[in-house]
Amino acid sequence: MTAQTLTDTARALVAGDKGLLAMDESNATCNKRFAVLGIPQTEAARRDWRELIVTAPGLGDSISGAILFDETIRQKTNAGQPFAKALEAVGIIPGIKVDMGAKPLAGHPGETVTEGLDGLRERLAEYAGMGARFAKWRGVIAIDKGLPSRACIEVNAHALARYAALCQEAGIVPIIEPEVLMDGDHTLARCAEVTEEVLQQTFVQLRAQGVLLEGMLLKPNMVLPGQKAAVQDTVAAVAEATVNCLLRTVPAAVPGVAFLSGGQSAQLASARLNEMNLKFKARMPWALTFSFSRAVQQPALNAWKGDAANVAVAQQALVLRTRANQAARRGDYKQDQQDK
Repeated sequence: MTAQTLTDTARALVAGDKGLLAMDESNATCNKRFAVLGIPQTEAARRDWRELIVTAPGLGDSISGAILFDETIRQKTNAGQPFAKALEAVGIIPGIKVDMGAKPLAGHPGETVTEGLDGLRERLAEYAGMGARFAKWRGVIAIDKGLPSRACIEVNAHALARYAALCQEAGIVPIIEPEVLMDGDHTLARCAEVTEEVLQQTFVQLRAQGVLLEGMLLKPNMVLPGQKAAVQDTVAAVAEATVNCLLRTVPAAVPGVAFLSGGQSAQLASARLNEMNLKFKARMPWALTFSFSRAVQQPALNAWKGDAANVAVAQQALVLRTRANQAARRGDYKQDQQDK
């Protein structure tokens, strides 16, 4: 696999006005969301849900790539077509989540490190054989009193960089996801400070591991006040703080930045992305798009409720959200028009 092929794939994922769909929830996370709506927490129900997403009419018009979970990439449609092939058939590039989740970081209470490097080279080869052309690894950084520690930032950045190098060796574009959580009562300024430090350290490690910046994508959090913060800053303030943070830390060689939603409401996530593209596109050297999970899927899941009779309306709700975010990428999202 050549550097040019990696670069071409990375650019294709952020081309035009499309975004990425994160449908890589672990079985445990998916089951929790099902339980709230009374949906059976079974492999069959998860397959039905994922087929609903993969076969949604028109999804490829607004989605360039979809991140799958290990169980999902092994599943097939009712017609017997592997999900990865079904996505490719409508112009969506298949991807795969490869980390094994965040585990407690020894000696640092309240902090985690993401595991999954052992055996990753072999797993990447298998996933590539199944059609995956990009991958994702998430590091988790919490803000609290005395947190995050330097150790937590460095160990997660190092793991992200080692994962990225292994991906590129396998011909797979790595998506780098260092997520500063929005839990807590921290201010917008504190989130900006931590996010800047996390991104700086991540790119130090990526360079140390020889990762080709042109052949990767970044999936960061937006700079946000904590969910319990006394002041919830305006959409404009969030957009400005986020773009300023990225301009200080993300090299221009990176083709694109695809935000995670991180617990934001569907409408707020869209509005904040829209504001960035509306006000700051001329200043940004990289494409700015979305890689949302809950902020795209939840309205559809609420509509489906595990009932086959609701598939069509759920698919419409899903595509409505992807098109709303497509509009946000262009900077012409209007909630009153695009959320109906």
